[in-house]
Amino acid sequence: MKTIAIYPNINKDESAQVMERIRSYFADKQDRVRIVMSRSIAEMFNCPEYGIDDLDNEPIDLGLSIGGDGTLLGVCRKLYTRKIPACGINIGRVGFLTDIELTELESRLDNLLNGEYQVVERTVISGSVLSQGNRRMLGHAINDVVIGKGGLSRMLSLSMRIDDTMINDYKADGVIVSTATGSTAYSLSAGGPIVNPSVPALLITPICPHTLDARPMIIPDDEEVQIYIAAVHQDIQMTFDGQESFQLLPGDVVYIRKGKNPARIIKFGDKNYYDTLKSKLWGNSK
Repeated sequence: MKTIAIYPNINKDESAQVMERIRSYFADKQDRVRIVMSRSIAEMFNCPEYGIDDLDNEPIDLGLSIGGDGTLLGVCRKLYTRKIPACGINIGRVGFLTDIELTELESRLDNLLNGEYQVVERTVISGSVLSQGNRRMLGHAINDVVIGKGGLSRMLSLSMRIDDTMINDYKADGVIVSTATGSTAYSLSAGGPIVNPSVPALLITPICPHTLDARPMIIPDDEEVQIYIAAVHQDIQMTFDGQESFQLLPGDVVYIRKGKNPARIIKFGDKNYYDTLKSKLWGNSK
């Protein structure tokens, strides 16, 4: 019997309608699948029979998110250290990562139940900081780690090294270090290139640099990016996938590198990366 954990975005109205369709689909399949959710979330969606007390430690076969890419990224970060794959139902705007559209929901649930899918591995990057003599891990990201200014901050002064080799000094609004998966996220908006997520690479994209020589870079994903924060008063935030944020101090050194474990994302064989690019970026117009 397969166990599927469901993680709906509670801030999206459409989540309730999707949960109703999921509940209806699985109603006569209880001999083949067990559905679990956090008890409080299950009660919120009027599905108390799915509720359990310790979802984070429950043995499951896959996680199913309901939301946009951000919701799926959050689920992947929960599950990747346990080597559990995740799949996303898209009720967001773009959905590069979420592979299930509402128009195909029931047929994709068939695929999940029958094991008709592939699990692809995506690079996870980790970010740590050396602050006042102490180095500590801050978090992990599947799309990107962003060093950016706070709400009232002026342009930032940053220095970047790669594997201890000095690369450049930046005066910019910040810098994005992303995986190939994250190349179609914030990095793309900041002028970074699109990179197929199967490419083992990290992208470094300055945000609004005040110089002509600060260009995006692509480096092998086994190299470490080191970002030195100038020792002057600056309001600087370090964010992971746009969801977790930490304050940085003047003089801090940030270290970003490939993590030990990849995230596992479920994809279906009748869709490929370039079809997704066409439909999401260009609306199939090219």
